[in-house]
Amino acid sequence: MKDETIMASNFIHNIIDADLENGNVKKIHTRFPPEPNGYLHVGHAKAILINYLTAKKYGGEFNLRFDDTNPVKEDVEYVNSIMEDIKWLGCEWDHLFYASDYFGKMYDYAMELVEKGLAFVDDQTAEEISDTRGSLTEPGKESPYRNRSIEENVSLFEKMKKGDFPDSARVLRAKIDMSSPNINMRDPVIYRIARATHHNTGDAWCIYPMYDFAHPIEDAIEGISHSLCSLEFENHRPLYDWVLMNLEDYKVVRPRQIEFAKLFIKDSVLGKRYLKKLVDDGKVEGWDDPRLETISGMRRRGYTPESLRDFTERIGVAKSNSTVDRALLEYCVREDLKLKAKRKMAVLDPLKVTITNYPEGQVEWLEDDDNMDNEAMGIRKVPFSKHLYVEREDFMEEPPKKYHRLYVGNEVRFRKAYFITCNEMVKDADGHVIELLCTYDPETKSGSGFEERKVKGTIHWVCAEHAVNATVRLYENLVIRADENDENSELVLNPDSLTILENCKLEPSFSETQRGEHIQFLRNGYFVADSKLSTAEHLVFNRVVSLKSSYKL
Repeated sequence: MKDETIMASNFIHNIIDADLENGNVKKIHTRFPPEPNGYLHVGHAKAILINYLTAKKYGGEFNLRFDDTNPVKEDVEYVNSIMEDIKWLGCEWDHLFYASDYFGKMYDYAMELVEKGLAFVDDQTAEEISDTRGSLTEPGKESPYRNRSIEENVSLFEKMKKGDFPDSARVLRAKIDMSSPNINMRDPVIYRIARATHHNTGDAWCIYPMYDFAHPIEDAIEGISHSLCSLEFENHRPLYDWVLMNLEDYKVVRPRQIEFAKLFIKDSVLGKRYLKKLVDDGKVEGWDDPRLETISGMRRRGYTPESLRDFTERIGVAKSNSTVDRALLEYCVREDLKLKAKRKMAVLDPLKVTITNYPEGQVEWLEDDDNMDNEAMGIRKVPFSKHLYVEREDFMEEPPKKYHRLYVGNEVRFRKAYFITCNEMVKDADGHVIELLCTYDPETKSGSGFEERKVKGTIHWVCAEHAVNATVRLYENLVIRADENDENSELVLNPDSLTILENCKLEPSFSETQRGEHIQFLRNGYFVADSKLSTAEHLVFNRVVSLKSSYKL
């Protein structure tokens, strides 16, 4: 992976440059604060890389902090998957923290607000609070419990902590402004009662802080200089600042929140709730299904950390949201793999070819480049014999004009081998072509210098006697437009998002393939040996991305 400190300057860096020049900060310290309630997706990858690379650009520090303030939805499985994904991206954190480590301090800070008359205990239900919050055009209504005395609020909040009240019976709310044009500032809930075993603190607590209250405190405790987050938190920034400005410890020095554009990919759904529903409903194989844009799914699909970093750098860091075309993501992985992946012959839909004038039992081992654009990868031997396989789509009974592959009477080159002429086709009882009878010209061997005539088509092939059987999984978009002619129609699940091809034929060098290894199947695309399903006894490949077709009907 290229130098981790390289990152193009952007508006965030301009702000940081000014803060350093003005003496507002002395050291840059960023963080990535995921809630462990699901697996990370490619949008999180963008946020991780922005925070990590910004810290490294300025010689600062980067924290991984789990924002584990809601035990009802959180799980150790998610904690472990998040750490694995971040390491895979090449982002090494300097410090690992858990928000739950600060629960005691957060409670003390909440009590500080209560004692200052800036927070109160509310007996209203969640529905009543929601109904009185108001709208974008109408102010909210103050709670009938808003003017409780400080002493009563202190006592009630202590009892909430002790477990004297049932779940959801009371909440602690900040006392700000119920007529604020920013609804987030209308006396937001900052603590709730929830008896749930926490993955880190067990049953030590029965009250838990809300994210908008906890997050700024976590940043401040850790000495974060710049809290970099996506644009959806822009309207939460006034509350972020309000919390810290009203705590004595952070009146003078506190983090600065800066928002950047969230990642949207055309015809994709990156919402964690939607992804979790797909997993829970069994619509996909799990969080690492290669059709998902989760980081683990993309890793299993065959995307590389370098390609995701390149993608992030190419889309840039902007202030306003926009939608990125999936083609850019695919371009980035092609660019990364083109000099890394070996290029080999694989036939996904095999059609038998018999070279009638080739000696039975004879095998020639021909030389082929592992990567024509990267000579350092070397060469390998490929067997050629009387019985071969070609792609079924490389033959047509009634070819259109300018079709230069196999049809009866046409001559093509079998790459790295000979000129081959198709003389006859064999059909089964149902009229399906099951075999091609061909002849070869021994004078036309590749590399022999033969120039007496030319052919326009070159196709790949696999020797039948030495072929390795494999399963190949082809992926398309998981979601498509309900009306393909209307870009504004809803997204629905694509019934053709996964095609499984059995009995594919691969050249024998594939037998050495390791899980996670990338290989370009000539003319078919880039593939990776599946990290879960592929074994030495039976290879399973996922298509990472296709190549541009050389021919379209």
